[in-house]
Amino acid sequence: MRWFIILLWGMVYWPGVLTAQTYEEYIEKSYQYLDRGELFAAEESLRAAMRLEPGNPNNYALLTNLGTIQRRQGKWEDAVFSYTAALGRHPDNETILDNRASLYAEMGEADKAINDYSLLLLQNPINEDALYRRGILYLGKKDFIRAEQDFDRMLEVNEKTVFGRLGHAVLEKMRGNYGESERIYNYLIDQLPHNRMLYEGRADLYFMMGKNGRALTDINRVFAEAAEPAAAMYVLRGKIKLSLYEREPARKDFLKAKEMGYNREIIDELLRMAR
Repeated sequence: MRWFIILLWGMVYWPGVLTAQTYEEYIEKSYQYLDRGELFAAEESLRAAMRLEPGNPNNYALLTNLGTIQRRQGKWEDAVFSYTAALGRHPDNETILDNRASLYAEMGEADKAINDYSLLLLQNPINEDALYRRGILYLGKKDFIRAEQDFDRMLEVNEKTVFGRLGHAVLEKMRGNYGESERIYNYLIDQLPHNRMLYEGRADLYFMMGKNGRALTDINRVFAEAAEPAAAMYVLRGKIKLSLYEREPARKDFLKAKEMGYNREIIDELLRMAR
């Protein structure tokens, strides 16, 4: 995903005209701060550039970058404001729409995310990433018909699409058609044996099917290959361990997921079950 819009500057320096050069310098400083991980300083540099030249037509790109920096700091509402301001200047910019859509999804604002992906697809009806992400959001709302339409559209556009088939695997899992879901996962893993996301999905499926041994095999592979597994993977492994009556290892996984920011209420309930 392209979170940043990079500006290619063609400005010419004229002696005595310092404003454009200073505008450039603030932007360059923002990239330098980003490289050092100094997000607040990068944010302030972009604000300074826009204060200096509020009418500069390139400010839509600075607003987009500002939104992404705010997002990385967890300032989600500020990031939405910045992306929206950028879209006010360039309403048809696919990158900015995609950024705001994914941010809304991250915030749990499914309807707003779906709306942005729909706007994106009006401009580019064969955008596979937008189709997949909107389809997954529809699944979260249990709108299986619209989700299936998006995944089918992906396969129409590209019959070799992995994510289109993966969407169908998740769809069938949620519908309770475990056998069909397993068939799709097995096919995808045969084609892409090193794709960790596929093992994550199949492990969850096996757990739902009560095939805990197979689930543990898949999840162990994920942990062996992932530098930093997601909190959800610790939760899943903990659940598998708990189903195998390995309470103490399960507790350790749940506590790790809690430390990583997973929903505390869910973790606390799982910890009670692991006593």
